[in-house]
Amino acid sequence: MAAILETRDLCLSFGKLRAVDSVSLSVEEGALTSVIGPNGAGKTTFFNLLSGHYRPDKGAVLLKGQDITGLPPYVLVKMGMGRSFQITNIFPELTVLLNVCVALTASTGKSYDCLHGLRSSARTVSEAVSIIESVGLGPYVDYKGSTLSHGDRKLLEFALVLAIKPSIMLLDEPTAGMNQEETNNTVRLVREISREKGITVILTEHDIDLVFSISDRIAVLNQGRLIALGTPGEIRSNEAVKKAYLGEDA
Repeated sequence: MAAILETRDLCLSFGKLRAVDSVSLSVEEGALTSVIGPNGAGKTTFFNLLSGHYRPDKGAVLLKGQDITGLPPYVLVKMGMGRSFQITNIFPELTVLLNVCVALTASTGKSYDCLHGLRSSARTVSEAVSIIESVGLGPYVDYKGSTLSHGDRKLLEFALVLAIKPSIMLLDEPTAGMNQEETNNTVRLVREISREKGITVILTEHDIDLVFSISDRIAVLNQGRLIALGTPGEIRSNEAVKKAYLGEDA
């Protein structure tokens, strides 16, 4: 498979702390790649570099062969990169339907002056409902975002990301704070996004069993450095990974 996203010798320091240290990584188009590592390994900082929230001190990020290093997030969204965060990023006082309508409208590059205008667009509403149903929120279409459970808020955030029609999605701790049922629903959705919709997915996740069950490839960071990249089987048997993260008996 061709690489859809690459990093080349990516570095970022905060004072004397090298948070990301010379990371070169190639992500295959259509694959589900997980980025794991112990606390403080640099996973979220790495995501912030990929999505334009931080600019590296050194190195480059390429999307579909184009240098996107340091471009702002709104530009990357227009180029097909979507991201969800550990803390949900929705419009809490809008209904589920209007949340997704706003995202759809924004994805076209148009602005909106009032929510009544959004309601009047039959095409926008129809597309929004389709996306909402695809993430399992059909029964909650008229609920305000603030009334949803934590797990359903995460599903709504997925819907907002899907509304921009991404070719690549960055999911930062997508199951954080979820109960088992919510986790299972999220895993199902992530698999569907990757396998059925063909969207490239990169995720960080602390649930190591989930990572090994869902990933095509796994990248392991430790103290800001990439120490391993491979299939779940290759990572499970990697001695450096065992020592740094999984434990000697893993």
